[in-house]
Amino acid sequence: MQHNVILVVLDGLNHEVARHAMGHLQAYAGAGRAALYKLECELPSLSRPLYECILTGVAPIHSGIVHNHVTRLSNQRSVFHYARDAGLRTAAAAYHWVSELYNRSPFVAARDRHTHNESLPIQHGHFYWMDHYPDSHLFADAESLRLQHAPNFLLVHPMNIDDAGHKHGLDSPQYRNSARSADIILADYLQGWLDAGYQVLVTADHGMNNDRSHNGLLAEEREVPLFVLGDAFSFKPDAAPRQTELCGTICELLGVHHDKPVCRELLK
Repeated sequence: MQHNVILVVLDGLNHEVARHAMGHLQAYAGAGRAALYKLECELPSLSRPLYECILTGVAPIHSGIVHNHVTRLSNQRSVFHYARDAGLRTAAAAYHWVSELYNRSPFVAARDRHTHNESLPIQHGHFYWMDHYPDSHLFADAESLRLQHAPNFLLVHPMNIDDAGHKHGLDSPQYRNSARSADIILADYLQGWLDAGYQVLVTADHGMNNDRSHNGLLAEEREVPLFVLGDAFSFKPDAAPRQTELCGTICELLGVHHDKPVCRELLK
């Protein structure tokens, strides 16, 4: 098995809002061309710890990235490391904490915002640092990387859903409409990615609560979506993927050596 993969992490997207607000993604599921699963994020339900969890398969309590202000390089092996070491091309359009985890820490905007360095785990990157950086621009950044560098693994990580949640809370039109907006932006790119042979995973790091925050055990904070699209996926309705299995599952799709847990039921 060797496929190219795009991982979209819609920061802060609660599962229930994804289920009822992401009409374009749900159209693929309704046509039998995608599947939606419910994941429970690891604890604490915070961003930087869960970027690390998704990309390395290691829970925060074991990775040591236990809150958002742990500013250092990861000491774990990520999808980016496995792919680069296998001779594949990597890219990310993402929040600057991802650069700090896998490329260089601390983030220096003038040096790191636009990264092109074959020796780094994330070889090609566009990184941003303002939570209101428009999702439309972020997706365009990602597509520019895809068209220019043909990465085998591409991370796409917009922040506006999380930003709306922190400003207005889970049960707000602003939060729900930010999710709808991301779905509409995805509609501009998704079929092109699939036509180019990419396997696509769309998920979130954590959800959101009505206190305009997240960190704990409430279902609305921990339950996040996982949409999978592409001909390598089984779409089995009884598959039960875990957040710690995303890294290994992506490595399986890429066909690279790894030592991470995998959700075999997701794959054909």
